[in-house]
Amino acid sequence: MDVIAEHKQLPSKDFEAAWDAIKVDASVKERLVAQAVLSLQMRQKFSFEQVPMHGLIIMSGPPGTGKTTLARGLADKIAKVVGKAQYVQLDAHALGSSSLGKSQKEVSKIFSQTIPELAMSMPAIVLLDEVETLAADRQRMSLEANPIDAHRATDAALAGIDLLCRKHRNTLLIATTNYPKAVDRALLSRADWIEDIGPPNAEARAEIILDVLALLGGQWPKLGLLKSQLAAFVKASEGMDGRRLRKAITSAAAISIETAKDPNKVTSKDVLDTLKRAASQADLEEAA
Repeated sequence: MDVIAEHKQLPSKDFEAAWDAIKVDASVKERLVAQAVLSLQMRQKFSFEQVPMHGLIIMSGPPGTGKTTLARGLADKIAKVVGKAQYVQLDAHALGSSSLGKSQKEVSKIFSQTIPELAMSMPAIVLLDEVETLAADRQRMSLEANPIDAHRATDAALAGIDLLCRKHRNTLLIATTNYPKAVDRALLSRADWIEDIGPPNAEARAEIILDVLALLGGQWPKLGLLKSQLAAFVKASEGMDGRRLRKAITSAAAISIETAKDPNKVTSKDVLDTLKRAASQADLEEAA
């Protein structure tokens, strides 16, 4: 079973673009980079007993807020600071869905063998996307509904993180979760830093809208001119996550077959109507 979803040498132009695409407060990005670099440096110089850092950063927040994309960009930024690095993304779903009796072994192997072998040549930045799949809260798991192997897989993940932080100090784990309450508390306690990535504020939404209009305007110039209505678009998109906002701006061209064929015919009213509809859908999903 191949549990490595992606393996890439860094720095990378694609990952640099990922960092720029996510609009969050600049202080959040600086803190994430600083925390990652500090963790790698401290763990190289001091033992775990002296400075108990696990080399684990967790980003939590609702779906669509760009955590995975931000994690990819973060890996690229770290590589530029330390010289070079490699990015490894694990398929947590593949680990969790392994046949009964094998999940624990697969999880143990990835932390005790696969990651250490990769990290022999250069620092390894490992993404544990949707980490609640890999390390579910054991207190919430029922032995009737969840096989004992699921409990043991969480145990193995925690033991593996402990092994990496002590014996393989040029590794850094970045975990993301949409549901922090579903993550085992012992994993949360191991995080050097937990960053909550919420929906974009008004300033960030403005940047996202301008990005999308500029991109589309490169093909259909009249779309780019709609930036004159930026304030109205920002107001109409309040509460929306970045992914939904990008889709809504683009989907304004689907207001009719005529606009879909020629997005130059999209009006500011079309964009506002689409944003309001998308925002209403978001409210309904949140209330459900």
